[in-house]
Amino acid sequence: MDLNRVFSDFAGRVARISGSPAAFGVCVLAILLWALTGPLFGFSETWQLIINTGTTIVTFLMVFLIQNTQNRDGKAIQTKLDELILTSDAEDMFIGIEKLTDKELEILQARCAQTAETHGRIAKHAAAVMSSRRPARRRKARKPAKPA
Repeated sequence: MDLNRVFSDFAGRVARISGSPAAFGVCVLAILLWALTGPLFGFSETWQLIINTGTTIVTFLMVFLIQNTQNRDGKAIQTKLDELILTSDAEDMFIGIEKLTDKELEILQARCAQTAETHGRIAKHAAAVMSSRRPARRRKARKPAKPA
């Protein structure tokens, strides 16, 4: 049995379950139960420590499980985008750009924005040329208004 597969399946299930309305309801009920028992325990430090410890442990574990799920989803999306790039007329230089530094991404983004602006101008010019080649649309003649 592959430990990576077992962990991935477990992390995915926990992420789905923890994001459900039922899980949220269970958490709300647990907090309400804890709050209602406050007077019973005199709002002691032990009573407070129970909720603090419980929430800290759950948060600590959930960070790793959710991060695993997000990493896997991100890799899947990047792989799908790379496949789309490879099967289209897009530039191959975009494959793997998620591994670039922030500065390198900013440079690439600026270059893309400049290209888009250039293409935008070309597209506007082409649209103007094409509209001048179209035959003029005839307007329907309006019926004269009836005298009042």
